[in-house]
Amino acid sequence: MALEVTDANLSELLEGNELTVLDFWAPWCGPCKTLGPIIDELHLDNIGTDKLAIGKVNVDENDKAAIKYGIRGIPTILFLRNNEVVERMTGLKTKDDIQTVINSLLS
Repeated sequence: MALEVTDANLSELLEGNELTVLDFWAPWCGPCKTLGPIIDELHLDNIGTDKLAIGKVNVDENDKAAIKYGIRGIPTILFLRNNEVVERMTGLKTKDDIQTVINSLLS
């Protein structure tokens, strides 16, 4: 399962990785419910990649993180390097689409 990211542990997560992938979601969001298991699979598929962290941010419980990154629609996936957004995907995406971006950013 992907890491549970909160307002409290976000900065710690960002410091220790070359690339951080964050899924901004909410429990009432239909597309988010579909994307959630895909994010979990990506986390499992990439466990051996020590440069990468994949996590989920519940926007209902962590509004500071959502505000910080200007999340206006969910699901939104952010790809961060050095605490800066280098790629953004909004809406439901396939596992392959997300993994392609991860691979390109880690190469």
